[in-house]
Amino acid sequence: MNISHRHIEVFRAVMTSGSVTAAAALLHTSQPTVSRELARLEQLLGFVLFDRIKGRLLPTAPALALFDEVQRSYIGLERIVEAAANLARPDGGQLAVACLPAFAHALLPAVCRRLQQSEGLVRVAITPQESPLLEEWLSAQRFDIGLTESEEAPPGTTLTPLLRADEVCVLPDGHPLLQKAVLTPQDFAGQPFVSLSPQDSYRLQLDAVFAAAGVARQLVWETHSAVSVCALVQQGLGVAIVNPLTALAMAGQGLQLRRFAVSVPFAVGVVLPQFRPSTPLAARFVALLRQEAAELAQRLARL
Repeated sequence: MNISHRHIEVFRAVMTSGSVTAAAALLHTSQPTVSRELARLEQLLGFVLFDRIKGRLLPTAPALALFDEVQRSYIGLERIVEAAANLARPDGGQLAVACLPAFAHALLPAVCRRLQQSEGLVRVAITPQESPLLEEWLSAQRFDIGLTESEEAPPGTTLTPLLRADEVCVLPDGHPLLQKAVLTPQDFAGQPFVSLSPQDSYRLQLDAVFAAAGVARQLVWETHSAVSVCALVQQGLGVAIVNPLTALAMAGQGLQLRRFAVSVPFAVGVVLPQFRPSTPLAARFVALLRQEAAELAQRLARL
């Protein structure tokens, strides 16, 4: 088929505007030209795109299906144009950040607020992803900045520590254990406990801690994320031990924090690609990450 971009442009204009007259105005051309190009496209395709009823053009089923494909192509083109415009800006214009889902909820929103206060409106695309796919994406140089719990840099990247802390205990309002400032494994004996999934690395560490202490918990609830764990605790369904960032983000909403006597380390690292050009915007974002991490560390120290 000898179909040109002009034919597709005319078809899209007619579909978008609803008439030959409006399409001609949209394309800054004449109505006969639009009608001629549209008829030529139908001839090349071998099927009718529009039913002509009382002077109106009604798209046929094949036209609607074709328009879906055309729209996808134009959306892709618009994204390319937008990306090129962003690259033309001195600071790169847009920042792509990949991180574990917990960081998208508990760390990055505050950093984005800091960024807007200092830079004004800038575009930041945050993509949450679990390991090990997260590390694969970072190695592929697909993002400007990455945030991970791993202490080893993925291939093709550099990693610097951002925050080191311990897992913390979370309890619902009014729980008797809130009378203690620091909870031991023995305090959880017989308590309804909200756990992460059995494959989670922190779940495995905590199970080992309680097994070593000879403490049996009531493992009643099990879920896949720390946010979900905290939400269950908020409802008074049990107690739990989770990462400190999620706990701080949800504290004060029916959720209280206490230190755990046993250290279960939690680390956050900033990952930067080695083969993707850096931008001033990325450097400023990392600096704001460090400011937010320092404040979070101070809050944790006051527990």
